[in-house]
Amino acid sequence: MGRLILLRHGESQWNLENRFTGWVDVPLSPRGVQEAKNAGEKLRSYRFDRAFTSVLQRANDTLGLALEVLGQQSIPTERDKALNERMYGELQGLNKAETAKKYGEDQVKIWRRSYDIRPPGGESLKDTADRVLPYYEKAIKPHLLRGETILIAAHGNSLRALVMELEHLSREQVLELNIPTGAPLLYELDSNGKLLSHRYL
Repeated sequence: MGRLILLRHGESQWNLENRFTGWVDVPLSPRGVQEAKNAGEKLRSYRFDRAFTSVLQRANDTLGLALEVLGQQSIPTERDKALNERMYGELQGLNKAETAKKYGEDQVKIWRRSYDIRPPGGESLKDTADRVLPYYEKAIKPHLLRGETILIAAHGNSLRALVMELEHLSREQVLELNIPTGAPLLYELDSNGKLLSHRYL
């Protein structure tokens, strides 16, 4: 049985400031650092075979802090931009509340949560899935089919795309899906890749 644990990075400085972050490489907030360490504590009963993360420092640092707590810093780790957050285009750096005032709350929710509508100059969740899922199939899933235990530290939307696939969620269901920061999410898969169970740790 393969085990896949998804970990959204701890709170970033721009999460704290309620800004659209996307591909802007902002650091963890002090709370985010603590969330990453707490995630490590929750994972103490797991021995990881390898880890995957995006190229953005908030995910890299979350992974590093969690593995440090576990004493597993030396496991093979692959960083790839395929796991990066959605690129939010012209919204990057803008305060979410101010953006809602400017464009309307309904429009901003559509940009943030819909499946295939892009924010100005940015990616939709479908665009994000179009890079996350092929990478998962090629680079990550084969290890799970061999029964390995894998940790992915990434972002709210790159992980939403993956959860949508793993749980066979509809476009309507994924609209309401929210993955909290620093909360490990366990998936257990059989040798054919079929989902057996999933839960937060």
